[in-house]
Amino acid sequence: MAIVLRSSPLLWTRLAAMVFSCVAFSVAVHGGRLYHGTGDWCIFCWAFSFAGTLLVILVELFGLEARAPVSWKNFPITFACYAALLCLSASIIFPLYYLKGSMGPSEVRDYRIVSTVFSCLATIAYMSEVSISKARPGEVAGYMATAPGLLKVCETFIACIIFVFVSDPVLYDHHDALKYCMAVYCICFILSAAIIMLCIGECTGCLPFPFARFLSAYALLAVVLYLSATIIWPIFNFDPKHGGSKSRPYSCSSTMGLCVWDKNMAVAVLTAVNFILYLADLIYSTRLVFVSA
Repeated sequence: MAIVLRSSPLLWTRLAAMVFSCVAFSVAVHGGRLYHGTGDWCIFCWAFSFAGTLLVILVELFGLEARAPVSWKNFPITFACYAALLCLSASIIFPLYYLKGSMGPSEVRDYRIVSTVFSCLATIAYMSEVSISKARPGEVAGYMATAPGLLKVCETFIACIIFVFVSDPVLYDHHDALKYCMAVYCICFILSAAIIMLCIGECTGCLPFPFARFLSAYALLAVVLYLSATIIWPIFNFDPKHGGSKSRPYSCSSTMGLCVWDKNMAVAVLTAVNFILYLADLIYSTRLVFVSA
């Protein structure tokens, strides 16, 4: 089996991302003294990114792209985008829980600072990979390399973060309107994830209807659903008429990480962000339909 080594900015960017993510989780495991569940999440982000990048490099190194059971036009950039978002989340969460107000030994704090720095470097490297790999105007590329495809990745990732916030403790079970918002998050996440899987598996041609028109119709549905959730979630969490509180409770200042009010606010902000992403997705998908026509 011949080894194909082509030096390129994309290869060096992937190698840098792999090294940075490896250093981040190695240092954290070695001397970071991770004691909270969020530490496991950060380790997963870095280790998953490292392992996936190593796999991509090895497949291309041995010229196995044609034998891969996935679309190689869509998989590497999809993974790179997820890895960028994972490392970004770890770069925010890790210092929030392990550096903010840290009173431990200075050596442990130094390890945590190193992990945070290399997590930020990995994030930059993965963002650079996405920037290099994304489709240019007039270029023939996979759907996931286009703006709508990358938006799908961001939409599903933000939905996953919302799921984390609303599940511990459960934030949506005290009113039917909030259960509706949860249904919106689940429906849109499932459909967006299904679109990504169809593209990676090159199964879009198996659909009984035009894929481009389906994307446009789904984007319109998602915009309407997320617009309603963007309005409903803050009303039933922060309006005093519905048992909410507009101001942040004083007890949140002494809580490690995020208190319930903070999580409700984070969900409200992320819902609005996803609404904007779906709106941009709708604009791009509509243009795609007209261009295809």
